[in-house]
Amino acid sequence: MARSSPAARRTRAVESFRTAAECIGPVVPGMSVFAVTRGQFSMIDAVLHVLAETGPARVSLWTWTVAEYEIAELSRLRRDTRILSGRLVIDGGARAKNAGLIAEWRAAFGPESVRYVVTHAKIATVETDRVRVLLRGSMNLNFNPRFEQLDVTEGGPDFDLVRRIEDELPILPDSATGAEVYAASNVGDSLTPAQAAAFTHNRTIQGLKPWNK
Repeated sequence: MARSSPAARRTRAVESFRTAAECIGPVVPGMSVFAVTRGQFSMIDAVLHVLAETGPARVSLWTWTVAEYEIAELSRLRRDTRILSGRLVIDGGARAKNAGLIAEWRAAFGPESVRYVVTHAKIATVETDRVRVLLRGSMNLNFNPRFEQLDVTEGGPDFDLVRRIEDELPILPDSATGAEVYAASNVGDSLTPAQAAAFTHNRTIQGLKPWNK
């Protein structure tokens, strides 16, 4: 399939007060939408709209953690029969809190469907043989009535970048140490030794667990 050129995309900017479907609109090759919402819909709602447009697809979802009130939203996505394969990229710190949900995800999509990382990203991909859709923004998995922003694009180097990073992430066991999750994320590559030491020190004196322990 030909890769979409960003310069050739039909770009829309939307202030949305209604649903994900009305905000995002048709999912077609080369599309690009930037939206500001008041939190009327969640990232899950956006993914479900894209699935309604594309039909059966391969889906990935990045999240920091899943709060109690978000579990139903993620379970809703997990049970959707249009998902041919699912990949969950989740912060390693969520393993204890979300152990049951992660086990359910693996049961649905296989033992290699979870990647543990150090993350705060909110990203999703929906891919078929016809389109490769990337969603990213500030919104979480649940309904959250406050200003949120969302970008939805089809094709292009941004989708390729996310997919490459996903494919390169190692598959870690639930027993992986914090240091192993940290190393798998390559977060330290962006810091000087002094910055990394200062960050770990500050978290320790505040009574928080160091990120690489």
